[in-house]
Amino acid sequence: MKHRCAHYALPLLVGLPLTALADVPRVAVDIPPVHSLVAKVMGDRGSPELFIQPGASPHGYSLRPSEADALDNADLVVWVSNDLTPWLSGPVENLAGDARHLELMRVSDINTFAYREGATFDVADHDHDHDHDHDHDHDHDHDHDHDHDHGHDHAHHHDGQDPHGWMDPDNARRWLDAIAQQLGELDPENADYYRKNATSSQQQLEAFEQAIAERLASSDSTRFIVFHDAYQYFEKAFNVSAAGAISIGDASSPSPARIEAIQTLVNDEGIQCVFSEPQFNPQIVESVFGDTDAYIGVMDPLGVDLTPGPELYDALLNQMADEIQHCTNAM
Repeated sequence: MKHRCAHYALPLLVGLPLTALADVPRVAVDIPPVHSLVAKVMGDRGSPELFIQPGASPHGYSLRPSEADALDNADLVVWVSNDLTPWLSGPVENLAGDARHLELMRVSDINTFAYREGATFDVADHDHDHDHDHDHDHDHDHDHDHDHDHGHDHAHHHDGQDPHGWMDPDNARRWLDAIAQQLGELDPENADYYRKNATSSQQQLEAFEQAIAERLASSDSTRFIVFHDAYQYFEKAFNVSAAGAISIGDASSPSPARIEAIQTLVNDEGIQCVFSEPQFNPQIVESVFGDTDAYIGVMDPLGVDLTPGPELYDALLNQMADEIQHCTNAM
């Protein structure tokens, strides 16, 4: 009887497509926008797993046991960079030592920028900062290797590359290629499937980027204050300009001198808008803008209020464009 049962089970296996028999790579990712890009490439084959809670700041974090398990079980770990999550290098090495590692800010031919200096970003800084802001030249992958004396405000991992590169859709398109390459090597039977998903996602993203650029065409002179300096990749991709940041890049509390510099800027230039972030204390924003008629919006670089999945990345860019349009209309 055992032999007959096995015999009858065979047609069921033969009837399944070969792809269904291959193990889906287990992918652990750091933040929702990266999760979204990986989900676009994985498609129906499976879902990546976030190992940082969506509402948390990635700049400092302690892994929960379930998140440590996600790293421990991963075949592939995809994260932005050690500059964004310096605390992560230990857990990745210790828990996911046998996994493949894809550090997105080290992918070749992406746009990289150095952190901006000081609390305020003047127009001259926007026009020729590091000589490649507007032409998106690709010969600066190693900006982070140069030493910059950024003063005491930039003591917390701010002497080099700004890691918030996911807000440039051009980078996201290049990352889709890198993700498909890694998945295809782990799961060769489905390599073509991952490649097709990456290509179609790139085409959709390009059309979406053009639509946002058209929406923001009238916002090129809009001046706004951001909570922390996390948006220059978006600004340079869409030709909009933050005037300054309340806090430094890792969102630590700003010094009194920094707050005073921002308040002076707001008063001198009549800046109408400030954007807080859901992860951080809104009282800091109120301390700067509390007595003004400024439009106080929310700009979230991580998409914490959005539903995780393949649509989140586009929704994140859309949300940011909406806020800048509101700012333009408020002025």
